[in-house]
Amino acid sequence: MTNITELQGNWKEQKVKLKQKFTVLLDNDFLFKEGKKEELLERLQIKLVKTKEELQKIIE
Repeated sequence: MTNITELQGNWKEQKVKLKQKFTVLLDNDFLFKEGKKEELLERLQIKLVKTKEELQKIIE
């Protein structure tokens, strides 16, 4: 899984790509708080109807 530093480091770039690819995603879906990475990923999984593994591949 992407580590927290990697997620923070390129998160702005990732958000743009994900929003372009998945138009159902809103800015609120990307709210990221320190120590809450799992909540963020679970939110995206639910919204995109993807497994944890599928989401990981999309983000990487």
